[in-house]
Amino acid sequence: MGLVIHVVNHTAQSRSRRLTPEDREDLVAQVFVTFVKDDLSLLRHFRGESSLATYLTVVARRSVVNELLKHKSAARLSNGAAANHAGSSIEAATDGVVEQRVSDREEVERLLGELDGAEAQVVRLYHLEGKSYQEISSAIGMPENSVGPTLSRARRKMRRAGADPATS
Repeated sequence: MGLVIHVVNHTAQSRSRRLTPEDREDLVAQVFVTFVKDDLSLLRHFRGESSLATYLTVVARRSVVNELLKHKSAARLSNGAAANHAGSSIEAATDGVVEQRVSDREEVERLLGELDGAEAQVVRLYHLEGKSYQEISSAIGMPENSVGPTLSRARRKMRRAGADPATS
């Protein structure tokens, strides 16, 4: 059970999807349905070329990804139907959102440019890629207990740079 919950959480996080507790339960249940469907045929197909845990992890991840894609497609279809009825006002709003995203991205890049290399890397990994302190430590070779202070220092610098754009 713990393995499946971990796979569900990790897969959703890696796809930048927030799960409600109900969504998580549904995905875990779907994984177990995948395991037992067709009279446990999935388990009978296990060839022993890896550990059982690895095999079940791969199967669980595929099941979760398929479910997430199904829900994304369904959401896209329902949003598409609403867009057809709303007309050009939604298109205008969408253009505004895209422009704001571009502007926000440019601002983030400008603020990251104010930081030294290690600080910028830590901010990118933590805030933009959602990495944990441990993952950041491994990725850039910084002691794990230095990630937090580096992140705090970088945030302070970014706040100061954001408050006074003339300093850049």
